Amino acid sequence: MIKFYYHPSPNPAKVALFLEEAGLPYELVPVDTRKGEQFDPAFLAINPNAKTPAITDGDVTVFDSNAILLYLAERTGQFLPDDTPVMRGQLLSWLMFVATGIGPYSGQAVHFQHFAPKPNDYGVTRYLFEAKRHYGILDARLADRRYMLGDEYTIVDMAVWGWARAIPFVLGGDAWAAMPNLKRLFDEISARPAAARAEALKARHAFKAEMDAEARRNMFRHIETAAPVG
Repeated sequence: MIKFYYHPSPNPAKVALFLEEAGLPYELVPVDTRKGEQFDPAFLAINPNAKTPAITDGDVTVFDSNAILLYLAERTGQFLPDDTPVMRGQLLSWLMFVATGIGPYSGQAVHFQHFAPKPNDYGVTRYLFEAKRHYGILDARLADRRYMLGDEYTIVDMAVWGWARAIPFVLGGDAWAAMPNLKRLFDEISARPAAARAEALKARHAFKAEMDAEARRNMFRHIETAAPVG
């Protein structure tokens, strides 16, 4: 059975959605990152980058949420576009766009707005601009098609949904008004029974919610380990 190493944050949400959509049996293994469980040796043996999510599937280990989506889609033959070079190119391009653009810029926008030491106006401006730009590209893509790759619901849409859940926190409460096409996709996916089951996973474990000194040590290790200047 698949073991799914999970935390209730955007990247694991993508994988949770796939597992629920595909009906694959899995064991949920909570990893409480604010308590530092991502640094346990047993988890580092699975994901040396100390990030969630990760999966083990028998002898197979996969980490990085988009790699997991691609692995599971190819393993099951589900939620992939037509098997043509053109569609394969689109699949990989948009999946990696989420992996290298949407995720990192969203994460940095959240960090500099909500957690980084002040003053940090440059960081906020830089990452908020790029996050808005990347989400705007998704919105434009969806202006003339139902899903990211056309008429079929695929793992690219699942990857987008994982981060779209966080848009009000990343960009502000009024951000959806400027992205009607992306909001339409988000609402459609969120209404699926599998999405409701994926969202419900967070209630299975009492994850640490406080951003206290322990959480900051575990989430922002660069601050704890930085050498003094001068």
